[in-house]
Amino acid sequence: MMNCEQATQLLSIAMERKLNLKEQAELKVHLLICSGCRQFGQHVQQLRSIVRATKNSSDTPEEKK
Repeated sequence: MMNCEQATQLLSIAMERKLNLKEQAELKVHLLICSGCRQFGQHVQQLRSIVRATKNSSDTPEEKK
């Protein structure tokens, strides 16, 4: 069975690449029983959204005053 360290590592890796079926299944089982890792996963997703939004807003030129 996957421990929390392995689960959080996979949650982070999942931001960079698609997990294989075995990784997905093991992570899903762990997340079903571990609220701490579920919460960590939600925080990682939120941070990623914030970074993307910030990056997108900095890609547009600012209006000249």
